[in-house]
Amino acid sequence: MKQPDIKLNPHPKMRYEITLTIEGAPGPFDAVEGSAGYEVENSSCVPLTPFSGATLVPRKHIPMALTRVSDKVYRGELYVDRLQDEDYFGLGLCRWSMPFADFDLQIGNLAFAHAIALKDILASKSVTRYFNNRSYFSEDARSKKDSHPRVNGGNAERSDFGDESKNTFSTTLTAREKFQ
Repeated sequence: MKQPDIKLNPHPKMRYEITLTIEGAPGPFDAVEGSAGYEVENSSCVPLTPFSGATLVPRKHIPMALTRVSDKVYRGELYVDRLQDEDYFGLGLCRWSMPFADFDLQIGNLAFAHAIALKDILASKSVTRYFNNRSYFSEDARSKKDSHPRVNGGNAERSDFGDESKNTFSTTLTAREKFQ
């Protein structure tokens, strides 16, 4: 299957600011990155792949420029309607959706990952994840970025760490609509 020439929407309107707040981290991070994930929501516009007959829905990640507001706060903007709906395969209009925005706080070879779903973005909600401080000091965090990367998705509740709950830090993603 040929890769479609994915086009950007020339007039996006659904702009949101995402604020990442870090609380209680045991040290700094090597990098903090964010991106918006997009995918075609109606697979009927995508041809079946030869041999397997599966439908490989097009996906695209667009990096989000983050502004460091302080040691613990970063802000970025995204457009929910950033990609152009179009008939990419001659099978009808492909409609893009943005199911999530994700963020990685990188230290060594370890990424502390956190994402916010579209429903939470549209509702201007906040979503918090908790991470064990021991992970920050782990072998993965100290190893070189060239080795196999590791991802720590954390937990939704601090209490999930049991006796270690006092030994955690959190990341909170907060969405807010930005009017034109």
